[in-house]
Amino acid sequence: MPTEAKVREVEELKARWSEVRTAILTEYRGLTVQQLSELRRQLRAASAEYRVVKNRLARLAIQDSPMAALAPHLVGPTGMAWTRRDPVLLAKMLQGFARNVPALSVKAGFVEGQVVPAEGVRSLADLPSREVLLGQVVGGLQAPLAGLIGTLEGLLRSLVIALEQVRAKQEAQG
Repeated sequence: MPTEAKVREVEELKARWSEVRTAILTEYRGLTVQQLSELRRQLRAASAEYRVVKNRLARLAIQDSPMAALAPHLVGPTGMAWTRRDPVLLAKMLQGFARNVPALSVKAGFVEGQVVPAEGVRSLADLPSREVLLGQVVGGLQAPLAGLIGTLEGLLRSLVIALEQVRAKQEAQG
């Protein structure tokens, strides 16, 4: 028989995870309370959250949601980091923290509606940030346009020079 507190917790988790774009499951076995607090602080600065979840309650919370495919990964001590913003930033932060604190390991992730294995989360962390990718796209679009503008300027310059030479020649003739 579920207690009222557990029912409330499941409802709270459902509400928090209803619009999540990215969720990453981690195993936190071996982390100290200070390390968990530091991880939470770092993630909060990036508009993300981290919570240690009871597997059974988490399964109930994601049961009828797109995140239901994460259920097989809810075994052992599980912590979940999630964000409604940039998935790459969350993956980068967790990988960076795990580099300094090897006790934290990634189990799996849920990114934009797809379940991603731990290797996929590591690959996601290796991507440039959203801003860098947008800058690369803009740079890629700008280069051909800059070349076109340079070509058109050269043509106009040549036309102006030719017209100036014709005018000078006509003045010289009479």
